[in-house]
Amino acid sequence: MKQEFAVIGLGRFGGSICRELSMEGMQVLAIDNDEEKVNEFKNIASHAVIADSTDETALKEIGIKNIDHVIVAIGENIQASILTAVILTDLDIKRITVKAQNDYHQKILNKIGIDEVVHPERDMGRRIAHHIISNNILDYLELSDEHSIVEVKAGRKMAGRTLIDLNIRANYGCNVVAIRRGDQMNVSPNAYDTLNENDVLIVIGADKDINRFEKHLVIDD
Repeated sequence: MKQEFAVIGLGRFGGSICRELSMEGMQVLAIDNDEEKVNEFKNIASHAVIADSTDETALKEIGIKNIDHVIVAIGENIQASILTAVILTDLDIKRITVKAQNDYHQKILNKIGIDEVVHPERDMGRRIAHHIISNNILDYLELSDEHSIVEVKAGRKMAGRTLIDLNIRANYGCNVVAIRRGDQMNVSPNAYDTLNENDVLIVIGADKDINRFEKHLVIDD
């Protein structure tokens, strides 16, 4: 049985989540207090309704208690975001994800019991920064405040060398968990395999260690 999702707040972030979930064939309830935005999603989401998410009665009436996972993607109104999160927590929603505007917002959300908090603007900023620093950094995903996973394109400094030659774990404290070569993905790669230029290494580790790895080995001079 497919999960049922609700997206509260149909701005750029919430709207993109609603579209992607719908494209994947999920049941999505789209919610916003702006009639124009709701109308935009009537033919995209399974259901689209106008509702004030800070009104507990209104949320109950649209069946929010039957939803498996609610994503709160309210824009600039931090007070509305927090109050909505409090109501959803009180209603014992199985899973709640909330978009945070800043670290202070996240602290409050954590204190009221919200464990899944996302910072889309901050995280995208970090991704873009890593792309700007080096053409070899293909993608960047924050796992926690101090740990991340990156996709690294092997450049001149890595080409023709093996993982054991590079000794990435000992030298930089990172772990290479997979190598992609063309369409082939090699999980738990052999330490003695020779890297080719443009191989993609999936590297996991603490941010400070990944930064050292990038500066000394990834970025081609």
